Amino acid sequence: MAARGRYDRLSALAAELVQIRVTVIAAGGGTVSALAAKAATTMIPVVFISDDDPVKVGLVASLNRPGDNVTGIHQFTTGLEAKRLGLLHELVPNATTIAVLVNPDYPDAETQIREVQAAAHALGVQVQVLRASGERDCLCNSHPTAGRRTACRLRSVLVQPA
Repeated sequence: MAARGRYDRLSALAAELVQIRVTVIAAGGGTVSALAAKAATTMIPVVFISDDDPVKVGLVASLNRPGDNVTGIHQFTTGLEAKRLGLLHELVPNATTIAVLVNPDYPDAETQIREVQAAAHALGVQVQVLRASGERDCLCNSHPTAGRRTACRLRSVLVQPA
């Protein structure tokens, strides 16, 4: 089963997995899918992969002893937004404005934007955030105030994971 980017469906999909009595739930869609799976069951084992600190977001009691029926892998990604922006800036050193393509439906989108904006400030470049949640959102039309001309003139785009 897959939510296909529709995060609002995760709770229902997790409940469906519980109802059909699967042996284990592998929540590979990040923190949001892991939280949905955890909320759906206390009996079926849930294995997750998360960018967020699983203790901080309430997935597990501790990293060394997760407890309950939930365990998984924490990807330590703090600071990667700055690193990715820095690498792009090295590739296109003359770029004064860098577009950041973000999926607004992704639960951590605003956190990603804040991290990129802080990194851009440190590098002395401007960031233009472009929001697109799927194929229907053309890059050149996804920024309401920039319009087609501005968005299509950008020389560098940082695509955020979602």
